[in-house]
Amino acid sequence: QVQLVESGGGLVQAGGALRLSCAASGRTFISLAMGWFRQAPGKEREFVAGISMSSGISSHADYVKGRFTISRDNAKNTMYLQMNSLKPEDTAVYYCAADLVAFPRRGVGDYKYWGQGTQVTVSS
Repeated sequence: QVQLVESGGGLVQAGGALRLSCAASGRTFISLAMGWFRQAPGKEREFVAGISMSSGISSHADYVKGRFTISRDNAKNTMYLQMNSLKPEDTAVYYCAADLVAFPRRGVGDYKYWGQGTQVTVSS
């Protein structure tokens, strides 16, 4: 069993920045692949970025490349999402996800464990 707790969401103006955190507990952190997803009102949950906790190999969705960066701190069992140059269309609930696989995947169904979500609102 893996427990995930997100933090760091909030309200920010367009062009601003936020850093989300996801703290994991319950299993060996190094054996996880983790990801960030987001879901805007009336839309499906979509992949944002993913990372392998063991290797640090990461991937980012095209619509956030150059603006968002995923990272991890194995000593703290924590994953981060640094979000820069935020746009109103980035407004969504952001979810942390994890599974016991080596490399991050992009599908919602590829992750067994989910956090409760944190709201990010970008005003224009």
